[in-house]
Amino acid sequence: MPLETDLNISTSLLQLINSEQAYRYRIIPIKAQNGTLSFKSDVPSENLKNELRVVLGKEIELIHETTENMKNYLATNFRKRDTNEIEDLHYGSGFLEKLLLSAKDIGSSDIHFEPYENLCRVRFRLDGKLKEQYVISLEEYPIIVNQLKIKAGLDISEKRLPQDGRITVKKQLDEFDIRVSSLPTLYGEKIVLRILSKDANHINLEYLGFTKRELKTYRESIKNPNGIVLISGPTGSGKTTTLYATLKLLNDNRTNIITIEDPIEYTLEGVNQVQLKENIGLDFASALRTFLRQDPDVIMVGEIRDVKTANMAIRAALTGHLVLSTIHTNSAWATISRLIDMGIPAFLIASTLNVSVAQRLVRKLCNDCKEEINATKNMFPDNFQIPQDLKKLYSPVGCHNCYHTGYQERKAIYEIIPVTKTLVTHIKNNDLEIDDYIVDNNIATLKTNAIDLLKKGITSIDEVYSLLIE
Repeated sequence: MPLETDLNISTSLLQLINSEQAYRYRIIPIKAQNGTLSFKSDVPSENLKNELRVVLGKEIELIHETTENMKNYLATNFRKRDTNEIEDLHYGSGFLEKLLLSAKDIGSSDIHFEPYENLCRVRFRLDGKLKEQYVISLEEYPIIVNQLKIKAGLDISEKRLPQDGRITVKKQLDEFDIRVSSLPTLYGEKIVLRILSKDANHINLEYLGFTKRELKTYRESIKNPNGIVLISGPTGSGKTTTLYATLKLLNDNRTNIITIEDPIEYTLEGVNQVQLKENIGLDFASALRTFLRQDPDVIMVGEIRDVKTANMAIRAALTGHLVLSTIHTNSAWATISRLIDMGIPAFLIASTLNVSVAQRLVRKLCNDCKEEINATKNMFPDNFQIPQDLKKLYSPVGCHNCYHTGYQERKAIYEIIPVTKTLVTHIKNNDLEIDDYIVDNNIATLKTNAIDLLKKGITSIDEVYSLLIE
């Protein structure tokens, strides 16, 4: 029997069972009609049918499927969790807590609760991409929203304005925080949860994606006792993870490190971490002002959002402190332009900036199923000059090891520009054209690093396409 080509099952069917039940009983739901649930299974039997009838409380129909197809169905539609518990994820008592634990166990970074005209859906962000997990009726959705708002300490009567809160989930040895954001939309409140891991022990600069040369350059830049280290990139590009890995390296008994963050995503033993609270006046700029009276060696500012914060960061650097922060720009050198546009004098930027870093996250191709293809012109952006040694590419296929996505895990790619004496002159003269300097000094850009990943077959053209646009 040939392998199935369309392995996706509708969300409304998938939520009839959870992943533990799917793998334990080796079943895939394909139909629910007139009180009977129909499942595909490669081990159908009367005993299985009877047990499912008791567990699910419905009449059961089992349809034989090949073992190979079942393996692919399970991998595509259900992610295994890191627990052996069989938990019921249907609505009712405990549904919300079980959903949160399920998302954490399968490695989701965000959970989206979204209301629409006829139904509401729940999506998990897995490896940077959203995947629909549940469909909720319009009648049940307000109940779940209120449960979330109560847990997060939000006002359940306020439905017209956005609100932000935080939930701490504790279960046995597992404890993690969740940032909650509500947003009024046309059909109700959209809730987004960001899962924040408290454990920073696994974060290490060596494993984030730096090349050996980039890591050496970056390490030298953060050894300076004063100055500014800026990391740029869009939301979700891993900037905060890079900052925490840096703090972990700098953290020792001789160093006083203070951070102001929104939110605090990891906790680091030995680091004084402050949560931003703008509603009571504790913003980045005011916190920085206070930090300077706390005898710090290293200061981490979650993000430079405005000229006031930028000025305070520069003041801190000028008075002998090492300042780490993030900023939203498209490239490492564009950070300079952004600071100048904010009104920061060029000579202050030149005298305080140690290094400018840009980064992106790309998904890595699954080594078990990626396939080699010929590189053709129409695969690349217009005007892109395909390197002579880039004759072959690899594309995602999908197998049970990668849940039929074609990808496994992600890695960061970097663009690191240390501010040398030559660049100080460029900045002071407001001469921001440094293409020749980058080429002459063999500095790897996001684009050149993306091409390198393509050559090595680590990622696909789809993942780095935007970085190749001229």
